[in-house]
Amino acid sequence: MQERLQKFLASAGVASRRKAEELIVQGRVKVNQRVVTELGSKVEPGKDLVTVDGKLVSAPESRAYHLLYKPPGCVTTASDPEGRPTAFDYLRGVSARVFPVGRLDWDAEGAVLFTDDGELANRLAHPRYGHRRVYLVKVKGDPPPEALQRMVAGVRLEDGPARALEAAVHEHAEKNVWVRVVVGEGRYHLVKRLCEAVGLQIQRLFRPEFGGVTVEGLRPGQSRPLSAAEVRAMKQSVGLAPGEPSPVSRSLPKAARRHGHGPPAPARPPAPPRGGGGAGEPRPRNAPRGGERPSGRGRGGGRSR
Repeated sequence: MQERLQKFLASAGVASRRKAEELIVQGRVKVNQRVVTELGSKVEPGKDLVTVDGKLVSAPESRAYHLLYKPPGCVTTASDPEGRPTAFDYLRGVSARVFPVGRLDWDAEGAVLFTDDGELANRLAHPRYGHRRVYLVKVKGDPPPEALQRMVAGVRLEDGPARALEAAVHEHAEKNVWVRVVVGEGRYHLVKRLCEAVGLQIQRLFRPEFGGVTVEGLRPGQSRPLSAAEVRAMKQSVGLAPGEPSPVSRSLPKAARRHGHGPPAPARPPAPPRGGGGAGEPRPRNAPRGGERPSGRGRGGGRSR
């Protein structure tokens, strides 16, 4: 059965569908040794030969889905020109070629999905499919009710009007308050800018879940594969699987307690045993427990989506 070229590239884990479209338009994709730049082009998996930058592309037999508790003090990109830690440093045990879905800012923390499923990534990223992004924002003092009402009613930002789907007090801390903010799009620094537009001073930004899967049980820097039931529910929520998704629990995990002065160190493979000469078994993918960098103002390096 034929399918659109950009969908095939996305399902093969090359990139999200939007990025795959850019690769096609840039002339980097060939089908049966011929450059294809038309987005409406179709291919038949298993029959047509597809390459990107000269490398053969084939759809994997199975997909990889991993949820990372991204710590503050690292970027979500694969590399950073400033040499800062990246979220991929915490996924060294994942052999699949995964990419992040729903980036978080350098100083933000919480759930980030890593997968090679480009079609699911596209659905989760596009506002059309109704994926709700839930954040817990620690703000200074007690936010005025009218500020939260303004956030939901809508404000004008430098790139146009924006609004939160929900904004309500979640929990009172000793001197600050956690506010639950839900948005329906992944615009650049959207949650931060909404809060600043209504006069709220952000102390900490935490995303407790993504796609209905929470970071419950994970420490910053740790990750885990999604269960088959979690993947199915995530796909159902954006129309990629039949049936209705199970209701998402209203209970959200708390952000990890902060101690130390930097992100936790990524797990590293152990040294070879003496006299063995070969590589030992790799250590678990999850990073050891460690401190986290205090938040404050970010320095770029990723988006909260």
